[in-house]
Amino acid sequence: MSTQKKMDVDKNPHRDSPKAQLINNQQFHQELMRFGHARMVPKTPQQDSDWQATLQHNLLMTGREIRFFEQERQKIMHLANEAPSDTLGFLAWFESLRDTGPGQNDALFPWLADHVDESQMRWFIQQEVAGEAGFDDLVALTQLRMPVQAKLEMARNYWDEMGRGSEQGMHGPMLDATVRELNISDNTPDNAVWEALALGNMLLAAAFNRRYAYHSVGALGAVELTAPSRSVWVAKALQKLNISKSGSLYFKIHSTVDIRHSKDWNREVIASLVDGNPDVAQAIAEGALMRLNAGARCFDRYRREFGIISPETYIHGPSHELIEDNK
Repeated sequence: MSTQKKMDVDKNPHRDSPKAQLINNQQFHQELMRFGHARMVPKTPQQDSDWQATLQHNLLMTGREIRFFEQERQKIMHLANEAPSDTLGFLAWFESLRDTGPGQNDALFPWLADHVDESQMRWFIQQEVAGEAGFDDLVALTQLRMPVQAKLEMARNYWDEMGRGSEQGMHGPMLDATVRELNISDNTPDNAVWEALALGNMLLAAAFNRRYAYHSVGALGAVELTAPSRSVWVAKALQKLNISKSGSLYFKIHSTVDIRHSKDWNREVIASLVDGNPDVAQAIAEGALMRLNAGARCFDRYRREFGIISPETYIHGPSHELIEDNK
């Protein structure tokens, strides 16, 4: 473990307000998750015949989505402001998030490897799947109109997600195999805690709204940077529960392949973008911290579910009244 000091989760003096209504509301994130997924599903004009009603609904939900995203930004802004804007300095700062970012080295994961039972693992995977935004689709959305060097690396990353053209090597179906073996049938937003849904909603918002494209670059880079250490523990937990090789393959692969993905993403995507325009460093930093903080919020919630006593790692922010609208 790095000797670098953890990012101070109490450095921001703002705390969650008792008035927080929508961001902590299960129904809000269920509706936002359904909206996020539905707008990406291919349709015909016949399947979406009332386009004016759809447009009005999309406008309402996009407004809520952006308000939510802006609230998440406010929580980590004080930390993102510390990121350097020169390429080498920024890369060093970004890579340090592996050890010092919100939620890193969380006690949840060693506990899973040593103590989780099948019922608890089923619940854990159910949360992870219900909030899953689809890394392949997120990369595809993020790469739109990006500079060539960054776009090519995103294409290589996407090709890996697609199993390099082989259905058996696709990452999404590997996770589906874990779900099947654990007999998880109700992996819908209705059966997930709001913290898991909020993480997926944040990633979808970043990738779908072009004003947050560089936030998406940072968020996806943070996933690649930090996934290997968590995946090692989850793979061990699945092995302890005698889950088959195919049922645990998703986590075994991500415990190794994402190490290379992270190095390539940092060099070819992040470094090239910051080198070309230092002004994007702030947005990339915010996106990375937002993704890690959303993950830390999930870990805190999961530990409470399992009765694990450990310090909170989630960075609270200002009041959530920003999310309210005039519905």
